[in-house]
Amino acid sequence: MAESIYDQIEIEDMTFDPALQIYHYPCPCGDRFEISIDDLRDGENVAVCPSCSLMIEVIFEPEDLPPPEGMMEAAGKGVAIVV
Repeated sequence: MAESIYDQIEIEDMTFDPALQIYHYPCPCGDRFEISIDDLRDGENVAVCPSCSLMIEVIFEPEDLPPPEGMMEAAGKGVAIVV
C-alpha cells in the first residue's frame, strides 16, 4: 500500500526535543508530526501525526543528525592536551 505524504519538510525546519529524542513539526490538525532520532538513524523518513492520518517526508542527511547520546558523552571524556 502506498503512503500518502502530505508534504516534504527539511529537518532544519523541525524542532528537536533532546529529552524525548524526537523531531516534531506542527500539523494542520493542531497536533504535531513526530519521528524519533532512532527511526531517522535506521533510515526511516516519514513522520506521522498521532491525531490524524497525515504524514510528512523528512528530508535530511544522516551525517547531519546529532550523535547518539553515548557518543556525546564519550566525546566529552577525551584526552586533554596540555601545551
